[in-house]
Amino acid sequence: MVAIEPLWTIHDVSKYLGVPVGTLYQWRHRGMGPPAVRLGKHLRYQPAAVRTWVTEQVA
Repeated sequence: MVAIEPLWTIHDVSKYLGVPVGTLYQWRHRGMGPPAVRLGKHLRYQPAAVRTWVTEQVA
């Protein structure tokens, strides 16, 4: 069975990246930053997508 990681909140991503939540909202508004999905009124992030985005930024 494949284990699925739970989605991260914007606060989880903020802590992981070491940036303020406001920065993540700004990046999203500008089309930058890790990809997010909107579930209702909440943003959620796939942990693997965030890690991939970080890898692409340092490459």
